[in-house]
Amino acid sequence: MSGQATPTAASTEWVGTPRSRSRAGLSIYSILLIMLLSVSVLSSIVVGIIGYLNGTEALRTIAYEKLVEIRENRSREMVQLFTTIESAVRLAALNDTSKQAARAFTEGFAELDAQPADAAVSAAVEDYYRTSFATDLSEATGEDVDGLTFAPKDAAQAHLQYHYVIPFEDWEEAILSDGAGDGSAWTEAHRRYHPYFRAMTQLLDYEDVLMLDTDGNVVYTAFKGVDLGTNLFDGPYRLSNLAVAYRTAMDRNIVGDVVLADFAAYSPSLGNPAGWAVTPIADDGVVIGALAIELPIERINGVMTVGGEWELNGLGDTGETYLVGRDGYMRSISRPLQDDPEAYQDAAVAAGLEPAAAALSVQNGNTLMQQTIASQAVTKALSGETGTLLERDYLGRDSLMAYSPLGVEGLPWVIVAQETSAEALVPVEDFTRNLILSTAAMIIFVCLLSLVLAQVFVRPLRRLKLAAQRIAAGDEGVQVDAGSSDELADVAKAFNDMSRSLQVKSHLIDEQERANEQLILSFMPEGMADRYKHGDDAITQDSDDVTVVFADIVGFEELALALTSEDAVARLNDLIRSFDEAAERHGVERVRTTRQSYLASCGLATPRVDNARRAVEFALELDTILERYSAQQGVELSLRAGLDSGKVTSGLIGRARVVYDMWGDAVNLAFRVQGDSDEPGIYVTQRVVDRLPESVAVHPAGELETQNGTQRVWKVDAPVPVVEG
Repeated sequence: MSGQATPTAASTEWVGTPRSRSRAGLSIYSILLIMLLSVSVLSSIVVGIIGYLNGTEALRTIAYEKLVEIRENRSREMVQLFTTIESAVRLAALNDTSKQAARAFTEGFAELDAQPADAAVSAAVEDYYRTSFATDLSEATGEDVDGLTFAPKDAAQAHLQYHYVIPFEDWEEAILSDGAGDGSAWTEAHRRYHPYFRAMTQLLDYEDVLMLDTDGNVVYTAFKGVDLGTNLFDGPYRLSNLAVAYRTAMDRNIVGDVVLADFAAYSPSLGNPAGWAVTPIADDGVVIGALAIELPIERINGVMTVGGEWELNGLGDTGETYLVGRDGYMRSISRPLQDDPEAYQDAAVAAGLEPAAAALSVQNGNTLMQQTIASQAVTKALSGETGTLLERDYLGRDSLMAYSPLGVEGLPWVIVAQETSAEALVPVEDFTRNLILSTAAMIIFVCLLSLVLAQVFVRPLRRLKLAAQRIAAGDEGVQVDAGSSDELADVAKAFNDMSRSLQVKSHLIDEQERANEQLILSFMPEGMADRYKHGDDAITQDSDDVTVVFADIVGFEELALALTSEDAVARLNDLIRSFDEAAERHGVERVRTTRQSYLASCGLATPRVDNARRAVEFALELDTILERYSAQQGVELSLRAGLDSGKVTSGLIGRARVVYDMWGDAVNLAFRVQGDSDEPGIYVTQRVVDRLPESVAVHPAGELETQNGTQRVWKVDAPVPVVEG
């Protein structure tokens, strides 16, 4: 019994050794499961992170690009508005009505000024300034005002304001009056010319229209403000922006020159901001006065607020565009003020705006010259920069901003388009949330799938023999599952590697054969390609009826000198690609190309009865392609092409390096036809002209001496486009 125990003990020890080794390592199933889970989960996480970074950056870029586009649209509209205003003012000053009115109002004003002052009139005017005007100006500006400092000092101003300013409750009522009936020459001029200037003011939404004489007197205003009759050299408004613009325009003494004055507080408008466009009025080359229009605030606001259609123009619920001057004050209305004045006032004060300025903005319904903007975007734009950034806006909201100088000469304004980041980046937040959810779902799915795949991978390779037989029979890509042991797994891996290698090599061979086939067909006709593949050494083909096109791109060498080599090749490839497409449409075969030349034929590979017509139409389309390309790229390229019909020979030249080429009298003559002319155009020989239909217009272009005699050369006329309707 004891003799039998030793083998048993030895047997037990031998069996236990593999078990111990198994416990020390991981099973194939565990290794596969860990590997699949690690790779899949890590891949999902990495892809999610990369997708998050790229996606959020792309969405931010889209948000900025939208603001840039809106900024550019508003900027163009604003520049167009001021261009229109300047043109309207310039035309108004040049017409006879303004010239006659300037003389009539100036003479009528001088006549009134020469009359002795009426004590009753002067007293009534002074009382008006001391009470009504002083009170109104104090309430509007919040400052104490001595009205008498603005009172008229001469008889003409007192007379006009007594009859045309004091009697009316407001400016809207005053502009409707055609005359005071005082019998003066000024009133007669007002009766004749005021309807014209009143219509100009109302139709073009000007805040006011003024006419001044050469002595600085405001001899006419449409709305009859207290600036009527004042003198801009020594009167109470001599320091106003109107006075500065008037003096600048008169000092320049240029007829048709329009001087723009930036907005500034203007006392006659009760301290409200006023901007001006001033231009001289000349008669027979002599300046007799000036025309000034007060810039239309509503039209400026209309452009910047896109008529209130914010959402239709891509600005959502919080986006807006506004103008800012060099002094840091707004030159247009704020959207928050327009949408909710009370909320705007609270937010503006909380952001640091003076309560009085915020209250005045709400009272006037405009932030013009009230709302200060101290953002980095405005600072950069005022220094001439254009760009985008994220910062707090004038109401303390984090906003995406696109800024740039406005570009109106004479007005150092900048334009800003902005949208709060909370709204602009909503797509980013949605994208982030969806990405997290989708990544989590993907990880869960991958974990479940890994469990199933690990079960499959460790199954025995039952069909290894059948798979090998399928490969022997010609099947490709046969794969088998790994077995349940390391050895089977190694065998399965080696088998799968072998199968994939055979499949890849088979595909590579097929792809190489297809690539070789396409390469051969790209530079020789199909018939010659078949003969070349079958080993023929001397391959030529004579064709009796072929039209040869030799085209040269005129101007490309000069263009290439200004480009890098890569850009020059890229542009040339674009043109050759367009030429090849046109050739295919017209049944023309490309033979070869050089840096700026293109040799083609019609009737060579495929005989065509109308090869001359097709070749000419192809050349005309090449000319059209170059014209269109020149217009699009802002370059000067043209076509010089020579065409001849006749017998040619084509074939393969060389042995180590085979080249397909075409030669013969027709090729040589086509080359000479285009080469002998310095002017761009399409030049054809008599043999081509004889085959063209009458619809193709040509005219003589000279003669060419050849071995066979003198050849007449014709130039094809470009077809005249037909305008419908």
